[in-house]
Amino acid sequence: MVTGAGRGLGRALAAHLAQRGWTVVACVRTATPETVLDFAGITTVVQDVRDPIGNSLLQVIGSRPVDALINNAGTGAPRAGLSQVDPATVLNAVDVNVAGPLRFVQALLPSLLSAAAPLIINISSRLGSLTAQAAGQYADLDTSYAYRISKAAQNMLTIALAKELAGQVRCWAVHPGTLTTGMGRDGAATSPQQAAERLTHLLDSPDTTSPRYCSLTGPDLTW
Repeated sequence: MVTGAGRGLGRALAAHLAQRGWTVVACVRTATPETVLDFAGITTVVQDVRDPIGNSLLQVIGSRPVDALINNAGTGAPRAGLSQVDPATVLNAVDVNVAGPLRFVQALLPSLLSAAAPLIINISSRLGSLTAQAAGQYADLDTSYAYRISKAAQNMLTIALAKELAGQVRCWAVHPGTLTTGMGRDGAATSPQQAAERLTHLLDSPDTTSPRYCSLTGPDLTW
């Protein structure tokens, strides 16, 4: 299961997984010729992560186990100083980046638990690290309040899920690198296809650590 599969990393990941022989359910916010993935092995379902999980998605899954849930759908907000920050943009980012993955985990938990070695991956960011941010490691990056706050909260969701599902489902936060996508920043160096290949290799990892804060471009990160 891949959310946010209509473009960018989600689309590249769904296509790459299908090419590797996975059966993929690709969730898109709207169905258009540009977002629907017409590849063998992929079923595209319209599901906005801000909405309750619909019957159409649950019917596609049926009684099959879900080996991997990749919560990729995400959003940011325009960069602005404190006096210009709109709290509504923060709430929207938390709804998409935190409540969205939570909705999917709640709905798909029985299917995850029926898999042999289930894995939940929340596509995070290095900018969600409280340790790094407090140390000023990214002080030179002009990142929105909404993105930093929501990604830090998403990391806490990953930790909370890992603690409750310990020994049952591995829960990882994954920083994909600086991506050359619509949400990417200037100077981004990793294409969605490169990140998809690296993430697919990560899915094959037997590592039982949970929670885990992975980077696709280097060593694991600090929370």
